[in-house]
Amino acid sequence: MKTLFTIIATLIFAIPAAAFMPEGEGCGAGSCINCHALSKTEANEVLKQIDGDVVGVTPAEVPGLWRVDMKMNDKTWPLYLDYSKSYLISGNIIQLDNRQNLTENHYRQLNPVDISTLPLDDALLLGDPQAKTKVVVFTDPHCPYCSKLHQEMKKALDVRPDIAWLIKLMPLKKNSREAVETILCEKSLELLDAAFAGKQLAPPTCKNESIDQTLQVAAGLGIRSTPTLIMPNGQIMPGYKQLDHLLKVVDENTPAAEALPKN
Repeated sequence: MKTLFTIIATLIFAIPAAAFMPEGEGCGAGSCINCHALSKTEANEVLKQIDGDVVGVTPAEVPGLWRVDMKMNDKTWPLYLDYSKSYLISGNIIQLDNRQNLTENHYRQLNPVDISTLPLDDALLLGDPQAKTKVVVFTDPHCPYCSKLHQEMKKALDVRPDIAWLIKLMPLKKNSREAVETILCEKSLELLDAAFAGKQLAPPTCKNESIDQTLQVAAGLGIRSTPTLIMPNGQIMPGYKQLDHLLKVVDENTPAAEALPKN
């Protein structure tokens, strides 16, 4: 054992002192990005076998990868290229601590929804029809978090009358379709409030073909849950949000030309 300690001590003292010194700036000093670079021109050359055009290159959240945004068939897709520029990854990257699908989030950011193409004739209007800022909300009358968001939207009317909410009824729950038909036949916010309150609605007095259209549009946009909001700039924001957060994300995703001074 004594001989082993002697050998270890000898090896330690034989290592240059610089090996124990704090590393300075440059390669090996921290982030690997300090030693790697990739331009759009180079990325296009590396990926020339792919029928597309690189429109952006940024360091990915995953160490050792670039996120390469490539335009293909009128859509922009986030792809991932390793620092050796030898391996391309196409698929979902999930951040474990918050279970966020980073690839899907980037895809949505790169491909905002053109709100002018959305069918909104059947949308229920909550707020001033002349409000300059409009947010589209996909909601289900039997979804608890949709009900909670609806109350926050009502609160928003008191402090931000410049925002109107266009409510698209999207029956995801099995027992919601009849309630949605009843509400749409009357185009009634009061009936939507009653459904959110758990009240049984009367049977519908009409058939509404817009329900299937809404489900088809949502599927095409990758909307698979309610509530989901589409912001004025076309960004999709799923999930319930409390008032302060709700107003913050609306403001952050409203083009400057549409934004009005806050009261």
